[in-house]
Amino acid sequence: MPSPSTLAALRAFVEERDWDQFHTPENLAKSIAIESGELLECFQWGGDFDPTRVEEELADVVTYCIHLANRIGADLDDIVLRKLESSRQKYPTEQARGRMVKYTQLAAERSQDGDDSM
Repeated sequence: MPSPSTLAALRAFVEERDWDQFHTPENLAKSIAIESGELLECFQWGGDFDPTRVEEELADVVTYCIHLANRIGADLDDIVLRKLESSRQKYPTEQARGRMVKYTQLAAERSQDGDDSM
């Protein structure tokens, strides 16, 4: 997660420009989607990509995610760890390792095997 100094720098950048008024949850979510599209565009045609451009677009996505988390009062460490635990339940290591399948397929397989514990 971002260091306290990075978080402070992001807050200061927004405050200095009086942009907080524009950072509604809706606007921030839109910005995340827009910047994610720009990140995806770096890989649009396959082949080589520009690492500097990828880093710049990734920074934009992460920055807006941080702003949104701050706006809604979400603790990034907490929400990421909670989601990780949820994903552990959906994707048990012994069943998901090395496989690229949706969790619903894994659940169906567990159900067929008589293991509905997850």
